Amino acid sequence: MTFEKDADIFPLAGAPAVPVCNRRQLLTGSLGLAAAGALGLGASSAAWAGAQKEEFLVDSVRTALSAAISNTAPPVPVFRDRKAQLEYAYWLTTMSARIGNRMVDELSRQEFLQTMWYEATRAGLELSLVLGLIQVESNFRKYAISHAGARGLMQVMPFWARVIGDGDAGKLFHMQTNLRFGCVILRHYLYREDGNMYMALGRYNGSRGKPQYPNAVFSAQQKWLLPVESTGS
Repeated sequence: MTFEKDADIFPLAGAPAVPVCNRRQLLTGSLGLAAAGALGLGASSAAWAGAQKEEFLVDSVRTALSAAISNTAPPVPVFRDRKAQLEYAYWLTTMSARIGNRMVDELSRQEFLQTMWYEATRAGLELSLVLGLIQVESNFRKYAISHAGARGLMQVMPFWARVIGDGDAGKLFHMQTNLRFGCVILRHYLYREDGNMYMALGRYNGSRGKPQYPNAVFSAQQKWLLPVESTGS
């Protein structure tokens, strides 16, 4: 694969950059490449309310996080060979089938998954974990709002728009913006917790040290693994 330079601005992570091509071209072409008939998921439990807590950020961290979320619209992957293309297409179609009627429109599911793949990969996060977090936080509802005021697919608190964005919290309902903020914030928390995802998830939910939320995400993550994958839990 060939890569762009997104990793150079991503804070603290050393995350890989993501290869590029035309978004619509990949969306319309990937379905014909992938195997069909992936199993769907059953009904999800009620979504959790996100409640990240505003914390003091030193200027260097604030600047790095701001740079990480201010990039232009993400490109989509270009593959080094047919095998890599088929593997991605299989993942895309399998996950689309599992999302099912959570997102009724097929093209919307494909666009969501493509964008989520890009943002999670850019942040160095497991795809299945991010999907599990989204299931727990919003059950894939783009316009979800928690009692605490968290917004969108990854339930990002509005203060983040002020702290590292342009101050417009309404943009957190935009799919790409929400996924970018959510993945950047989770990666930031993972760095803060020295790579401990259990603690990072607790911080993301505003319940650091308590088991309920991390366990819910890890449990949901199992539903988004491909058959050959395992988290080892």
